[in-house]
Amino acid sequence: MKHKMRGNLMLMTTALIWGTAFVAQKSGMDLVSPVAFNGIRTLVGAFALIPVILIMGRNKKKERPDKTLIIGGICCGLALCAAGNVQQIGLYYTSVSHTGFITALYVVIVPLMGLFLKKKITPIMWCCVAASAVGLYLLCIPASGFGSVNVGDIIILACAICFAIHILVIDHFSPKVDGVKLSCIQFFVAGIVSLIIMPFADPAIGFDLPSVADVCASWFNILYAGIMSCGVAYTLQVLGQKETEPTIASMILCLESVFALIAGMILLGEIMSIREIIGCVIMFAAIVVANLPQDSLKISRS
Repeated sequence: MKHKMRGNLMLMTTALIWGTAFVAQKSGMDLVSPVAFNGIRTLVGAFALIPVILIMGRNKKKERPDKTLIIGGICCGLALCAAGNVQQIGLYYTSVSHTGFITALYVVIVPLMGLFLKKKITPIMWCCVAASAVGLYLLCIPASGFGSVNVGDIIILACAICFAIHILVIDHFSPKVDGVKLSCIQFFVAGIVSLIIMPFADPAIGFDLPSVADVCASWFNILYAGIMSCGVAYTLQVLGQKETEPTIASMILCLESVFALIAGMILLGEIMSIREIIGCVIMFAAIVVANLPQDSLKISRS
């Protein structure tokens, strides 16, 4: 029982860090452009995982990284680069609360994409898809109609699709390699690629490139989104899931979107209408049910 409680607390902390990291990501763009911020913070996350890898592997025989690990890290990194940058750009135009709930829809989107892999979807999952669509409509479409849709919400929906693709790639490689090493490599790849495309991508979407002073001034947001969200939270997720049942772990990690909502309201003063709150409740219910044991794809985030 003590082990389960400890595991649950680790996963709860993971969800809290992930949810509040949206605030750091949004606040960080006061001075640092989206792609630049994402590139720097994912590199920080990669470096933060190196001590974890060394500590976890200190009693193991040293082995050279195998081909599957390297290929998997590159593929996951490219997918994460796309998902992270799209999310960062969308977050600039919409709220933290909207971002948290819409991003979490990857839980429902993954099984839908599984259709292309000839995976079956249960009737319950189809109900989750329908409920998610209703919740998304209430959250993102104002009573005035589609003409007032926030472009940021559309971008974040694209981000959820990108994260779903990322999870499918993770699902393919993670059983074959060390999960922490895979995550470290993918963070390095995502960060390096982001910084390579940054001089072209950020100006193309209307942002000035940040100066060194701007980056230094945003140190807290970058370190929190990098070290805490990538390094600490991922490590806690790995350790916590070892001591908690998968279904319970999924339920706890779903709270990420709820923590994002609370953090946005407390730290950024965001306000949601009754219509939006109802949409969030419906989406959260669909996400929770979608995480219950299914015959479809196993869903996890890294």
